[in-house]
Amino acid sequence: MGQDGAGIDLDTSLGYLLKEASSALRTAMDDVLRPLGMSVTHYACLELLAQRPGASSAGLARGTFVTRQTMHVLLQALERDGEVVRPTAAPTGRVLPVQLTAHGRRRLAQASAAVRTVEDRMLSGLTTTERADALRVLRAMVRALRDTPR
Repeated sequence: MGQDGAGIDLDTSLGYLLKEASSALRTAMDDVLRPLGMSVTHYACLELLAQRPGASSAGLARGTFVTRQTMHVLLQALERDGEVVRPTAAPTGRVLPVQLTAHGRRRLAQASAAVRTVEDRMLSGLTTTERADALRVLRAMVRALRDTPR
């Protein structure tokens, strides 16, 4: 607790521990992606596109937890580097669906292998049951925060 007795006890705060874990994971991912010339957002964008081909720029921004402007800049760089393609005109409406190229898929395969080593290290002390429990609990927390009115 704070010196005046107010606040939270950081040693027992689940929110603080989740933030600490998130920061440690981000640092470890940065460390393995940097030699590949990638950021975590770059990797996450490619991963989302592999799983959601034709996603919009706005959808990619939401899925990678960045602003639309940040995603716009990233997509321009990915297009320039030949990792993604977008049509010059929207097939319907205003959405320009983004697609991975063969080069983008190769880059993703390298990055996924690197990230997998980080996740393996993070989970190395957990049993299969503990891993399943952690996923279930974290999903429940996310649902509770998203479903609860503010």
